[in-house]
Amino acid sequence: MAFSRTAALRYLRRAHKQNRLAHAYLISGSSGSGKRLLAAELASLVNGTEPGDVFSARAREIFVAEPESKSRRIVIEQVRALEHALQMRASAGRCKVAIIAEADRLQPQAANAFLKTLEEPPKDSLLLLLSALPEVLPDTIVSRCIAIPLASSDEEPMPQEPELVELLRSTANEKRWGIEHAYRLTQGVQQLLGAIREEIKAHNADELNLEEARYRNSTDGAWLDEREEYYKALTESLYLQRRAALIEILFEWWSDVLRARTNVDRRDLPAAKQETAALAKRFTTAEVLHRIRRLEKLRDHLGRNIQEALAIEVAFLGIFAS
Repeated sequence: MAFSRTAALRYLRRAHKQNRLAHAYLISGSSGSGKRLLAAELASLVNGTEPGDVFSARAREIFVAEPESKSRRIVIEQVRALEHALQMRASAGRCKVAIIAEADRLQPQAANAFLKTLEEPPKDSLLLLLSALPEVLPDTIVSRCIAIPLASSDEEPMPQEPELVELLRSTANEKRWGIEHAYRLTQGVQQLLGAIREEIKAHNADELNLEEARYRNSTDGAWLDEREEYYKALTESLYLQRRAALIEILFEWWSDVLRARTNVDRRDLPAAKQETAALAKRFTTAEVLHRIRRLEKLRDHLGRNIQEALAIEVAFLGIFAS
């Protein structure tokens, strides 16, 4: 049975109050279920860090490993660094917290290394694994964690990229879809991607500046150089996540068109129900499926590092030019 995030937090608070918290939890659920927020709230409960700071450089004795490279994998070096940090003595009254975000992205060697930590957790530590695909994790890892499956939010989630939804809505009712229409959408999406990248770069630059100010006099320059490289990799990783979310919204858009064609009530993008319903009257089921297949090909091309702008332009000509 899946918990709501608030119900799961009540359960964990009660266990903490009764000194019955396990040493490791596997928090699973789809996008929007609140995995990271629950992890932040639990980390705050045992560590004292504000929930909003748990995944930032301001957190003390909270260690996070998540996909950072272009391959979107968690590598063994990250796990080794996390294990080393957990071996350090905690401040009085504080618990050390290790968070493996997107644990299903652990490389096999990294998963095997982390298994040893699960089998012999360091003193005063709490291990949290987050995953939308817990079924792909090794059974040896799953069996050593208390599972907390989260249900999707009862409230309708806001689109992660509302600007894209508005862009699609603004052009959906145009009578003629031609090359000019497709290029206009292509330019709009590329501008949105550029703004996303700049937003992530600015945020990570602020985080790096905080670390430099905090540690400038307590570490050597090599460490700060490594952190600069870390934030460069993190910027690319977060950008790829946001780009993938944007592509998923395109899938949701055309899936809603398909649902309208087949008289299915559910919508992924209820705010665009009128526009997707109009497109359902305009295109046949075969034509909608053709566009979804084009999106699948675009996702595959982006996953193989084909030049982004070219991949999007070619895909949009096939999806929106006719």
